[in-house]
Amino acid sequence: MTVVDVHAHLLLPSLHAEVERRAPDEVAAAAALELRRHGAESQRISGAMVGARIPKLTDLAVRLADMDAQGVDRQWVSVSPNHFYPWAAEGLAVWIAQEANRLVAEHVAQAPDRLTGLGVVPLQHPSRILECVDDAILGRGLAGIEISSFAGDVELSDPRLEPMWARVAELGAVVFLHPFGCSLDERLDRFYLANTVGQPVENAVALSHLIFAGVLDRHPSLKLVAAHGGGYLPTAIGRSDHAWRVRPEAHGCAHEPSSYLQRLWFDTVVHDAAALRHLVEVAGPGRVVLGSDYPFDMGLDDPVGTVRGAGLDDETTERILGGNAEALLETRVQA
Repeated sequence: MTVVDVHAHLLLPSLHAEVERRAPDEVAAAAALELRRHGAESQRISGAMVGARIPKLTDLAVRLADMDAQGVDRQWVSVSPNHFYPWAAEGLAVWIAQEANRLVAEHVAQAPDRLTGLGVVPLQHPSRILECVDDAILGRGLAGIEISSFAGDVELSDPRLEPMWARVAELGAVVFLHPFGCSLDERLDRFYLANTVGQPVENAVALSHLIFAGVLDRHPSLKLVAAHGGGYLPTAIGRSDHAWRVRPEAHGCAHEPSSYLQRLWFDTVVHDAAALRHLVEVAGPGRVVLGSDYPFDMGLDDPVGTVRGAGLDDETTERILGGNAEALLETRVQA
């Protein structure tokens, strides 16, 4: 069996340096927003944490050694979400996406038997997304794209994203949903709530937009993988089902919201064995995939051991560790 970690990150210092050069005022404003959202204490601690992990985020040899130590055969590599730049104007945003795609492809090409790459699209500019989808998948040979939970005024229910969903479904490509930031802003600026609460909230909101807007009805072959186990949604999906039954404005999807959890995929970064077992119960054993959030401190240092120790049956464990992720890539269009 091939053990596959679908949630591992790459940092692109050269790209960020060029973005800073091209848009210094916008970068400074974005940094101020992050300071407001996270608070000075968390920003200081996170800065030191990321700084200590730069080799893990950039050096292929370090990455491969860590994978060996974890018992991981293959990583799906996606950029750290700070490379989304949701504030970027159209021309810069397209350049960022295509440059990120190039750099991710170069990184994974150094170890094609161990690494699979995911690209980036300018989510805040829907009219430019398709060219970046094709650049990532057909031009660079990447397995799919990574997106945030929202970008500016673009929610995942936005009708302007319909061409994107159709194209990635047509290509059999993976969409990896990984939030960047949280719209609750200063309410979460202490105790690291911007991450511990904010990330699960963003996952739940984004997935709810997809479900209630009927995106999964219109694109039933869409392969969407939600980071962090889908956040709060899988554990509170009964409330969504109740709303679907009693509220007409919540009836935009054809079936009860809980049924759509079995059309999505979720990683194992839930930090709790009971939560992982519940996720398997509500989504199904074929819809959960191994994730680590490598190499950040909120990730899983022993992702394989976490799954093996969760009290799941052997068949389910093996599917989560690799089989489900391998199956996701079987029907994708090759570059």
